[in-house]
Amino acid sequence: MVEISFLTESDRARWEVLARGKDAYFDVERGADSYDRTWRRLLDDDRIRGVAARLDGRIVGIAHYLFHAGVWYSDKCYLADLFVDDTARRRGVATALIEWVARDAEQNGAPGLYWNTLEDAPARALYDRVGRFHEGFILYTYRRERAHRLAE
Repeated sequence: MVEISFLTESDRARWEVLARGKDAYFDVERGADSYDRTWRRLLDDDRIRGVAARLDGRIVGIAHYLFHAGVWYSDKCYLADLFVDDTARRRGVATALIEWVARDAEQNGAPGLYWNTLEDAPARALYDRVGRFHEGFILYTYRRERAHRLAE
């Protein structure tokens, strides 16, 4: 059975292993200071949260999410990161994490949970089953320094 709880100080080492695993999967490089800063935010910021999924007492999955105001409707909850150790995949861990985050979001006045993923992510099979795909929507990101380089 999957047990889920908020991250605590004693979870730091295992959390970082999984966070680095997530970053490696997405080919993201971060310095140690980024992990330190994020860890503090997960524990100290009331709108940013982190949870751990445990099987037999061992952390095998993590999720990071944040609450933000909605413009037209209620507050929203963004599932920023979800990662499950490859040894624990296909055992209901990711589903349990999503359901747990959705319950926490609703209990905190944010009934709308959303996330994004890569178009070819293996997790899409799960996401297509538990979520709703907004066909036709495209995610754009903007970085000011990149926009200025392109304009030159």
